Amino acid sequence: MKVVAYVPDLMDRSKVAAAADVTFVREAAALAGADADLVVVDLNRPGVLDVLPAISARTIGFGSHVQRDVLDAARAAGCDVVLKRSEFFAQLPNLLQKPAP
Repeated sequence: MKVVAYVPDLMDRSKVAAAADVTFVREAAALAGADADLVVVDLNRPGVLDVLPAISARTIGFGSHVQRDVLDAARAAGCDVVLKRSEFFAQLPNLLQKPAP
């Protein structure tokens, strides 16, 4: 499974990279044309909510639990799975595994 991620925070990025083979992009706009089976995004980063509708791959987004408006906006923009940051990192190994056929 090909995973592309926009996770600028270095601590978060290292956790994601430890869980799977991931290609990281430097800006949210690069996600729109990404050749991926799964896209992972930090919803609290500028531009992410705007690019979500243009992503054709399955999308998992995570964000701050106190910013419910951002989490709700991500769902409305088409993000397939929206999780609080703590939930995302607790479930990370399972989230990035290839789904069973």
